[in-house]
Amino acid sequence: METNRQQKINRLIQKELSEIFLLETKKMQGVFISVTNVRVSPDLGIAHAYLSIFPSVRSEELITNINENVKSVRYDLGKRVGKQLRVIPELTFHRDDSLDYIENIDRLLKND
Repeated sequence: METNRQQKINRLIQKELSEIFLLETKKMQGVFISVTNVRVSPDLGIAHAYLSIFPSVRSEELITNINENVKSVRYDLGKRVGKQLRVIPELTFHRDDSLDYIENIDRLLKND
């Protein structure tokens, strides 16, 4: 059960990470990254961000790249939310494959 504070911080981090990735993906042609969900730990020290990446064939490569450069992403996040949060949480990024799962279900249903 998440507290009200956790939910607010989840939404704040999701919004700011979305803007950071939007600015970064403008430099890369044909790649779109959206932050689908953020879960902050109860002590607000760790944030798990779930990313949906288009095209999905490059998702593993991009997640690995983002996790290798997590310090710069956390720094950019800190510049944006530093006035609202006392401690910027450690970030871990995960691939959100729910869209791929939905596409697979649709494909299977159409074949029957």
